[in-house]
Amino acid sequence: MEPLRDDDPSAIGGYTLRCRIGSGGMGQVYLGESAAGLQVAVKVIKASALDEDTRARFVLEVDSLKTVYGPFVAAFVAADASADQPWLAVEYVPGPDLRTYVTGHGVLPLAETASLGALLAEGLRTVHDAGLLHRDLKPQNILLADYGPKLIDFGLAVLAERRSTLTATGFVVGSVLCMPPEQARGEHRLTPAADVYALGAVLLYAATGHYPYTGAGWQAVALRIEDPATSPDLSELPTELRPVIEAMLAHDPDSRPSLGQVTDQLVQVIRGCGLTPAQAKRRLTDRTPAEFLPELPARPDRAPYDPAVADPAAQEDGEAAPRTERRPGPDDEAAPDDDVEPTGAQPATAGPAATDSVGPLAPAPRPPDSRTRLSAPLRIAERLRAAYARDARF
Repeated sequence: MEPLRDDDPSAIGGYTLRCRIGSGGMGQVYLGESAAGLQVAVKVIKASALDEDTRARFVLEVDSLKTVYGPFVAAFVAADASADQPWLAVEYVPGPDLRTYVTGHGVLPLAETASLGALLAEGLRTVHDAGLLHRDLKPQNILLADYGPKLIDFGLAVLAERRSTLTATGFVVGSVLCMPPEQARGEHRLTPAADVYALGAVLLYAATGHYPYTGAGWQAVALRIEDPATSPDLSELPTELRPVIEAMLAHDPDSRPSLGQVTDQLVQVIRGCGLTPAQAKRRLTDRTPAEFLPELPARPDRAPYDPAVADPAAQEDGEAAPRTERRPGPDDEAAPDDDVEPTGAQPATAGPAATDSVGPLAPAPRPPDSRTRLSAPLRIAERLRAAYARDARF
C-alpha cells in the first residue's frame, strides 16, 4: 500500500483513486471510492502492456467476472474494456492475502486449514458452475477477510468450453509453484481438475509453509512437476490432511477428487477435531489480523480522506501483486524466476498456539503502529456484514 504518485490518475470511471494497492505484469491496482463511498479495487492496464492480445484477454476477464458470484468470490462491480486504458473494478476485500499471512504469522493449524479448504472448494464450485476455470489459484490470490476467505484475480480465467483460445499450446500461463502438470506442459484444454490441484498446493502451503515442488528457477520447478516419478513434498503436513491433499496433487487429472469430495473429506477432518464446520470457520476468521490502511499524505488537489480497511500489498520477491495477475512477458514462456521460492527457503512457522488445532485460540498479533480506522457508518456496515457471514454455513 502506498500513496498515489504524481503521474497517477486522480479518478477512473467515476471512482476517486485513494492509493496504490499493488502492481503486476499487466498494470496497476488502486483503491478507488465511488461518490457514495463504495470502496473498490480498480485494476488499470498499463499502456506498455496494451496490444491486441492483451485487450482481448481483458475483455474476456470482464465477461468472465460478470458470470461469477458467491460469498467466496470477489464480486464484479464495473469495467470499461474499450477505454484507452482499460480498467476493471471489483469488490474491495479488507484483509491480507494468504501468503502475506503465513509469512507474517506462521502456518495455519489443522482445523483452520481444513476450514479454509472447504470454503475455497465451495467458492471454486461457483466458478466452475459458471463454465470457468481460475487457472492461477495461489496464496496471493486468496484474501483473508474477517468474514471468510475470498478468491480474487480471474485475469487468467477462461471459458471451459469456448470455441477459440487466447493461449497457444506450449505457452505457460499462471504461477508455476501451484501449477498442475498438464498446465506446466503448456496444455490449454484444462479441466476443473487443474484448479483442484492448485487448491491442494495452496492448502499444503497454508499447513506447512512450503509448496509441492521447489527449485532454483521456474524451469527446474516445472520439470519436477511434469515428472510423474517425482512425488510432491508433503513433509510437515498433518497426518489428517495427507490423504485428501495427496489425492488433490495426483499427477493424473482423472485421479484427483472432485471439489464436492474435497469438501466432504475436509469436513470430516474438522469433525475429527471436535468442531462443527461453523466453529472451524469462526476459528479461521478469528485469526485474521485487523489490518488498517496507514495514513497517507494528502495530495494538494485532494480533500482530506478518512481511509477504510485495507491490507498491505503482498510482497513477492520484490514485486507487490496482491490483486493483479503476474503475466508472462512477450519473451517469456512461463512464470518468471522471481515467482519461484529458492530451494531451502525457510518460511515462518507457527508456535505451539498455532499448531494446536483444538486448544484455546490465541488472538492474531495486532500491528503495533497506529492506524486509521473506519468512519462510523462504514464500520457499522462492516460489522453487520461480518457478523452475518461468520455464522453462515461454511
